[in-house]
Amino acid sequence: MQLGKLEKVDLREFWKHEAFDFTNWLAEEENLVILSDEIGIGITLIETEANVGRFNVDILAEEENTGRKIIIENQLESTNHDHLGKLITYASGFDAEIVIWIVKEVRDEHKQAIDWLNEHTDDKINLFAMKMELWRIGDSPYAPKFQIISKPNDWAKALRKSTAQSNLSDTKLMQLEFWTKFKEYAQEKDTKLRLRKPYPQYWYDISIGNSIAYISLIVDTQNDQLRCELYIPDSKELFYELRKYKDEIDKKIGSELKWMELEGKKASRIRTICNAETDNTDKWEEYFEWLIIKTQIFHKVFSGYLKKLTYDNYTHHWACLKLLGSLSIAQTS
Repeated sequence: MQLGKLEKVDLREFWKHEAFDFTNWLAEEENLVILSDEIGIGITLIETEANVGRFNVDILAEEENTGRKIIIENQLESTNHDHLGKLITYASGFDAEIVIWIVKEVRDEHKQAIDWLNEHTDDKINLFAMKMELWRIGDSPYAPKFQIISKPNDWAKALRKSTAQSNLSDTKLMQLEFWTKFKEYAQEKDTKLRLRKPYPQYWYDISIGNSIAYISLIVDTQNDQLRCELYIPDSKELFYELRKYKDEIDKKIGSELKWMELEGKKASRIRTICNAETDNTDKWEEYFEWLIIKTQIFHKVFSGYLKKLTYDNYTHHWACLKLLGSLSIAQTS
């Protein structure tokens, strides 16, 4: 079998115009997913060419689940001082917490500047300098490749914030270490999960590709449990619709799930539980593997049902319920 030879392609060969071609290409959902996978955060488009005073940021987006503002500035050339200044202007104008600078080449002085900003700002500000490349083999279609040149130091920032606010308890330190090592383990396994930065807390959220629900992983040190759950923050209607398929979903997941309506609250949960010695670090990799397997199964099974029940059919049903509720209120007033 003959192997092909990778050939690097000039960006301008495919994208003639930075704003009209590249920005519009990147704004498409499937291309934002490529960028999301490289960075490890879910990115949802808000607007292209969003106004900041007399200037326009190429892409304004937000992080899935958290809603944190993201700005993306594109440059099909090498980095320069002008665009670095614009990035800071855009970030302040939109109160963005995640700043992504995508360029053809990152000059050393600008990498140093991004590294310095990441080191000297608190953990709410996260800057990425990224190199964009195009590759092909022979006459094959072009293949895009994002390469992170500079990124936030998550571990150092999380510790610095915690130290500035107060001394972390032993439990909080353990949680931070657990999720940090979990993320590293999952990345080494190349799971394709969108992993955000860890915090000193008992939960760790993972996007399922739908803003109405997400997967939440729990390390419960009080009860010595690990939990993987579909968390629905504000839609009892969706929980009820999913529960109609309870037996079918339990079978696909491979275990009997705990369906928690949480009466009197807006949220609801669907979870599976594993007993664990959470303070036994020798078993952490075993626990990481369990969490990854369950997350992948939950993602595969529930994403299919969410697509089926939300938007077209479910959104229509939800709108009807809201309308009926409004009519009932009007009749009684």
